Amino acid sequence: MSDEQNSLSREIAEFTGILQQQGVHNALKYLNSRTPHRFTGLYRFEGVVLQNDALFDQFTPTPQRAEPVPMSATFCSLVGQRQQPLEIQEAATDTQVQGLIDTPVVSYCGVLIRDAAGQPFGTLCHYDMQRCQERTTDIPLLQAAAGLLYQYAQTPGETH
Repeated sequence: MSDEQNSLSREIAEFTGILQQQGVHNALKYLNSRTPHRFTGLYRFEGVVLQNDALFDQFTPTPQRAEPVPMSATFCSLVGQRQQPLEIQEAATDTQVQGLIDTPVVSYCGVLIRDAAGQPFGTLCHYDMQRCQERTTDIPLLQAAAGLLYQYAQTPGETH
């Protein structure tokens, strides 16, 4: 196994332990500690709205939730449509998203969460209103974490 694979395996084990012992909020805090983005969130698709189930904010580290947002104003909607990870360093200059989404989010890194039937459920993402340094190493850990977080999103009261 390569050093990169060993590191990812260790991070997944750490994340899983935190999620099981300390809950979703602390698990999001762990993920956020590995990225320059201000926010890390667990979001659910609900028709034309994106619903936040759990949110970690570096500036306000207490459990919280963001208000529902129209899908048309989110990069998460693109993750759901394309069913693949999306990373944006600078939304204003990124040709893959220019003109598609009207949002104050500048930097974004998100992966799809699938339900038990394999259908798009929501996203796990890092985002910021400022430009953040690209971190392609976030994607594999986010993908592994997304699979684990689905079961917690289905358990009322477990998201904090």
